[in-house]
Parts: sequence; structure tokens; C-alpha cells
Amino acid sequence: MTSRVFHVKIFLQAICVLLLGGTALHAAQSSIVVASGYACMGDDKSRKQTEDIAVADAKRKAAESALTYIKTETSVKNYAIEKDLVDAYASASVRILNELEKGWYRDDTLGECYRVKVKAEVIPDEKAVSVSQNPKAQGFIDDPLAPLTVRLWTDKKEYGQGQDVKVYIKGNKPFYARIIYKDAGGNVIQLLPNPFRSDNYFNGGVVYEVPSGNDRFTLEVTPPFGSEEVTLYASSAPLGELALKPVAGVYEVLTESKDIGARTRGVKILEKTAGGKAQASEFVEEKSAVKTEKR
Repeated sequence: MTSRVFHVKIFLQAICVLLLGGTALHAAQSSIVVASGYACMGDDKSRKQTEDIAVADAKRKAAESALTYIKTETSVKNYAIEKDLVDAYASASVRILNELEKGWYRDDTLGECYRVKVKAEVIPDEKAVSVSQNPKAQGFIDDPLAPLTVRLWTDKKEYGQGQDVKVYIKGNKPFYARIIYKDAGGNVIQLLPNPFRSDNYFNGGVVYEVPSGNDRFTLEVTPPFGSEEVTLYASSAPLGELALKPVAGVYEVLTESKDIGARTRGVKILEKTAGGKAQASEFVEEKSAVKTEKR
């Protein structure tokens, strides 16, 4: 991997990169759940049709579980968006992240049946929960009883060569986070956590700055210039692992770019809780971009 990101400054191991800032291009809230689906063949369905029905049943149950979780584990009664939020999850789309178990079995009464257990991401209607698109959602930013919301921003929208960039994140309640950066040359690195700042658990209501503390890199704008992207992944549960290589105070991401989101969404889910409450992990993905140029 060759890139400006491995420049070493005198007396300081540094990484010369540009993090994007400015207007967010994408912000998505979702819930990740584990659900099981069932279906039996009978006399009118093929094995493939039965499997498809079982998967559809698992997706339906995943959506129901996420909606129940949002209703019981969050409190947005002070906001006009409460109904919007519930409606958004009621009509949510469901994406299967991976199949945990699957197989055929014989039921003494129903005959040949199929069961599938999946980890799924339940994605509500973004317009109902997006702070940028729905002014009624502004209360989510700071209320710890609302669904997880994590903001990502930088100090400016545009940067010129030699300027340093500061990145900030803030959540409305405790969360785990990962920050991934992709430069104009297509190189992908992980800024947080990094070899010198391994803790990726953050308190709610606190603004965190990158780089700061134990970080041993700076964010300085250098060639090549152009459009670049930073992605924040945050969850109420520990995030899935990526293949990483320590380089110059950060991590080079060895996981293929197309798999980073899915691998990160491999969060830990407890399927059963005391009292039979619905269990889910809240998840947030946010992207931003900025134009860089030589001045």
C-alpha cells in the first residue's frame, strides 16, 4: 500500500491524511436482531418455496422484534416524532446479514419443515428518523432515552494543502464506534480505534476529538487532492472485527471495502433477556465528504 498516509514527521509519528467534513451525505439508523423463521412443505409447495417462506418469516419476525425493542427500550414521548418513529419501523426494510443456522427437519404432524436462523438489520424509513430531513427529530441529538444517534463533523467544509483537520463525534448515549477513512487514492485506513487508542467505547453527551489523547498521528492535507470519505459506524453493542494491519499510528484495513459494513455489523446480540424483553442492537452509520485542493 503506497500513499501519503505514511509520511513521518520529525519527533512525531504522523499520518498525513484528510478527513472529510461538512455536510453529511448519508446517515442511517437501524437495529440488528437475531430471528428464526419456519415453514413446512405440505402438498402445495416445493422445497425451494418452503425455504423462501421460512426466510420471509424470519425477516418478518426480525422487523417485529426491532419495533418491539424501540417501543419498550426507548422513550420519545416528549417528541412529536414518536408516531413517525414507530411507523418507520413498522414499514421497515429488512436485510439479512448472515444465516446462523438452517436445515430441514420432520414434524410428526406437518411433515417436512424448514427452519432458518438469521442475523438481520432492520432499517426504518430514514426520512422519519433523520435529524437532517425531519426537524422534529432534533431532540434525538441529546436525549439518552431516544434511539441511538451519533453525529460526525469536522471543523471546516473545505481544506487546502498543509491544513490540519479535526474530527468530532458525539452520541446521545453510550456507544461503540469505528471511524474508517478512504482517501482520494482509494486507500482505506481505520482511525479509531488505533494502535495507541484501543478503547472504542464512548460516553453519551460528550464531544470526542480525533486526533487527541493517545493518538500518534496528525491529520494534514497533502496530495493527492479530490473527493474523500470518512465513515462512522456506531452501535450500542461491540462491533464486529475487521482484518487490520498497524501502520504509522493507525490501521491499514485489509478487509475488502465492500465487506467493511457487513463485518462491522457483526455486533453481539443476546437473543434472550430477563423478563422476555425484545433484544436488539441499535446501529448508526454516517458518512461525510469534502473537497480538497492545492491553494
